[in-house]
Amino acid sequence: MPDQPNQQNRHCRPGSLEPDLTLDADFIADPHAALARLRESEPVCRVRLPDGSQAWLATCDADVRAALTDARLALNKAHSAGDYAGFALPPALDANLLNRDGTEHARLRRLAAGAFAPHRIGTLGEHVRSVADSLARDLATRVGGDLIADFAAPLPLTVIGELLGVPQSQRAHFAAQTRRMLAPERREDLSLAVKEIHALLLEVIALRRDAPGEDLLSAWIGARDRDDRLDENELVSLAFLVLWAGIENVTHLIGNGTVLLLRDPELREALRADPARLPGVVEELLRLVHPNTLAIRRFATTDLDLGGARIHAGDTVLLALAAANRDPSSHPHPDRIDPHRPLPARPAHLAFGHGPHYCLGAALARLELEIAFDMLLRRLPGLRLAVPETELRRRASFRSFDLESLPVAT
Repeated sequence: MPDQPNQQNRHCRPGSLEPDLTLDADFIADPHAALARLRESEPVCRVRLPDGSQAWLATCDADVRAALTDARLALNKAHSAGDYAGFALPPALDANLLNRDGTEHARLRRLAAGAFAPHRIGTLGEHVRSVADSLARDLATRVGGDLIADFAAPLPLTVIGELLGVPQSQRAHFAAQTRRMLAPERREDLSLAVKEIHALLLEVIALRRDAPGEDLLSAWIGARDRDDRLDENELVSLAFLVLWAGIENVTHLIGNGTVLLLRDPELREALRADPARLPGVVEELLRLVHPNTLAIRRFATTDLDLGGARIHAGDTVLLALAAANRDPSSHPHPDRIDPHRPLPARPAHLAFGHGPHYCLGAALARLELEIAFDMLLRRLPGLRLAVPETELRRRASFRSFDLESLPVAT
């Protein structure tokens, strides 16, 4: 390992030299190992993505944390010089918080933030517990099942669906199309899934316009139709983002977290004996196995330095949350669960981001995770993997680290 980074390498525009890493099948199979090597040897470097484009990748906690608050790194794809730009969503789905900056981002965030305030989320606890209890009891009556399909996915699907006002009959279809969009098996799957999601959202919005309720979507429709505080594309995009992120992240945190807990019988018994330790363990699971390997891509609006690398205007920058959350300079013994790790006022990990784009749904996700793991521990004391862990299949995505399924026996 060189003592100093190769300065010629680090100050060249992407494409002028071979990248340090290709985010290919080997990376997807074990991103944590690849990211740890980069964090030690070349913490800000160029990478090649599966589509052949190139980007900068930051892996250490200090650089990732700084980049998340740097206004010169924008989310709006208008600042891209033409390399990797993420999903090619239609305008009706792309006018969301993950493609807005500055005052436009702040305006949309204010519209959504009130519904996810911690004091309001706290009122949902009884309902979330009821849903999780029902799902866990149902799973306990079987010889086995798929924890993702039978528990981890239905829980946030029900909670977010009801919060937004999506009819029960349409929730599963939305979740299926989201999975198809995020991990397409065929070239045409992405565009077909996006069309299906768009059509479903338009249908639900029309329904809520005709019959408004106490749900979030009805409130946002009012902000659109009565107050003119957002346009139609922003309305559809906001609903899309909350549904997608609210379902996918919690689903795969439960799946990934369960795998870690099943490796550690002593920890499971300790949590059953003292459930008050569960919030600390949930923070560790968020740090260790959050499915988002990378934060949403950013684009440099001007030339800048990041971790000693010269980034040029228009370059794509990827921030490895998974690597930052296992950085030993910030997290002693970073690769293991430490239920006694101190919890600061705002957790030191970056699972929910940092700065102006900090996840609006963080309080709801924590609530769902604490209740989900509590129910699994209490209702399914004999829970175990039904296949060797090496046989678990993960979705083929460099952006995320999540399971296709989780076969379990009860």
